[in-house]
Amino acid sequence: MKWILPALVLSLLTLPALAQPPSDDEVNEVAARLYCPVCENVPLDDCETAACRQWKAEIRHQLDAGQSPRAIIDDFVARFGQQVVGTPTDPTLRALALVTPWALALGALLPGALLLRRWARQRKAASPLQDAPEAQDAQDDYRARVEADLRARR
Repeated sequence: MKWILPALVLSLLTLPALAQPPSDDEVNEVAARLYCPVCENVPLDDCETAACRQWKAEIRHQLDAGQSPRAIIDDFVARFGQQVVGTPTDPTLRALALVTPWALALGALLPGALLLRRWARQRKAASPLQDAPEAQDAQDDYRARVEADLRARR
């Protein structure tokens, strides 16, 4: 019984020593999902500005405190706004960000396809006139006159 209390105290004293600080990879895993507050469109893990170094140190501190990566990102979004994440965390904004490019592409391709279809119809409508017997006779007459003119010049 005498040895249980010292063993318990010893184990409690060694627990903080066993806890390792978060590695650079763990910090960069969270930082890769955030964007630099100073540079435009630069992920936090690639940026070397002073602000980014401070944010990485803060991420390291929060990971060391036991917070999850999702909680850290939510904390940054709450403090600095949606612009710190590449894709918004709000479901409505996220859906809008994902649907808008597709809607714009469809909005550009649909009129283009309709225009091509109309041109194809106009071309098809013009084709029967050229294939008609009268049109063929006119082309034969024209060809005969051109050939006669060429023979006359020789």
